[in-house]
Amino acid sequence: MPVYRQMIDQVKYYVASDALKAGDQLPSIRELAQSLAINPTTVVRVYTELEREGVIEMRHGKGAFVTASGRRMTAAERDKTLRLLARHLAVEATQMGAPASQVLKVVREELADLQDAEELGAPVKVSVVSRR
Repeated sequence: MPVYRQMIDQVKYYVASDALKAGDQLPSIRELAQSLAINPTTVVRVYTELEREGVIEMRHGKGAFVTASGRRMTAAERDKTLRLLARHLAVEATQMGAPASQVLKVVREELADLQDAEELGAPVKVSVVSRR
């Protein structure tokens, strides 16, 4: 899946799951491009698409912000998405030969890290999976 599509999907997921809330500011184009080691044009493409879909709004000279009209997930949508993500993780882990105990340990650690960051009010980090 192309990097820009991964980024769009991830931001939309964060908005839908309330990890990003209305009014939250996204990183600047330059900051995000540098932190992910990608071309700034890719970030422009992502932000343009997210703005077209009404997920974010661009404020001239101020940056990109999550809109109040961002769609929220229903419990059924959340369950379906979690199962899809879990399936992807299970397939990848199996292909790597990782034991289930290690996968579960890593998932628990990541969830704990996210919970700690949320309690501290730390910003959500956008990451991209690269398959080079």
